[in-house]
Amino acid sequence: MTFALPEPAPGFDQPVAVLKHCHDRIRKQLSTLHKLLAHLPAHGADQDAQQAARAILSYFDKAANLHHDDEEHDLIPMLQATASGEDAALLGRLAPQLLQEHAEMEAMWQQLRGPLAAIAEGQAQALDAGAAARFADAYARHMEIEEGQVAPMALRLFSGAQMEQLGRAMQERRGILPAGERVAHMRKDYEQAALSEQEVRANPIEQFEEWFQQALRAEVNEPNAMGVSTVGADGRPSSRIVLVKQFDQRGFTWYTNYDSQKGRELCANPHAALLFFWSELERQVRVEGRVERTSAEESDRYFGSRPLKSRLGAIASDQSRPIGSREALERNYEAVVSRFGEDPPRPEHWGGFRLVPDRIEFWQGRSSRFHDRIVYTRQPDGSWSRQRLQP
Repeated sequence: MTFALPEPAPGFDQPVAVLKHCHDRIRKQLSTLHKLLAHLPAHGADQDAQQAARAILSYFDKAANLHHDDEEHDLIPMLQATASGEDAALLGRLAPQLLQEHAEMEAMWQQLRGPLAAIAEGQAQALDAGAAARFADAYARHMEIEEGQVAPMALRLFSGAQMEQLGRAMQERRGILPAGERVAHMRKDYEQAALSEQEVRANPIEQFEEWFQQALRAEVNEPNAMGVSTVGADGRPSSRIVLVKQFDQRGFTWYTNYDSQKGRELCANPHAALLFFWSELERQVRVEGRVERTSAEESDRYFGSRPLKSRLGAIASDQSRPIGSREALERNYEAVVSRFGEDPPRPEHWGGFRLVPDRIEFWQGRSSRFHDRIVYTRQPDGSWSRQRLQP
């Protein structure tokens, strides 16, 4: 058996042409089905038969339903909303018939699917010729009506904007919009939990501890990862992800190179914002406040607890500064290894920052974007007030 290659598909700026292209692909698969019926009595489920069965299965399992959905959810409803007079009357007769035929063809396909799957695996040698003929005839009649009456009506009635709407819907259904456009249509409803003023702790650090423990139990991916946002001398904000290494009533602590971009920015403007996002629990925590350096003793203690290669890397890397190549960076590392061996000292430019919070907001995702938000604000006497915010 030989199989014709499909013609190149038209662009989705011509959605009616795309629908016709889908019909052409259906016809090619029906032709393959006809060839398979003729092939099986003489050759059985040989390699060619298995390849043909797999091709038919792939198309009618994965692509044909998309074509039906294009018609049921977009083309026909758009025509019903646009047509008038004789067009509306014709559509009133055709639409129920076409939808019924979709259901009937799907039922016929399910009868064929099992035997085709067995042939594709080399486990069966025959196919019901009558069932295959009924399936092919039903599709042929169906496509003739669509090409002879429905498609011309769409070409005649749809405006350019409607054609664009139809083409975009078809692309979305197939998941082939550019990523920058798909992102606008991404939706997730949050339904796991709720957050009320009566249930939260009076102290936000205790509330954070409770949520953090729940994140650990839920095996959230890197629950200690947080975004750190700083502001440069030019007023431009910058953000990066770091790992919180300690939190207590004093604040949230992380360690870094003091000469890095964030280090320099915090030296000039010792205020920052932190963001924890635990998607598995549909939660985020925002923390804002002033930043101070940890003591040398705290920095020494944490530096000494790090893996050896991390300590050596902290010395070798002039963080955030340009370098010519990866090879140059690795040469720096080897030089530090040769110099310090197994006991590298903490460099003076490396240590901890602690954000002392004055505002902490707990956000719990809720259905329909009607989220729960409770914010704690530190008062002049050091106590905390809490308040619900609108989503």
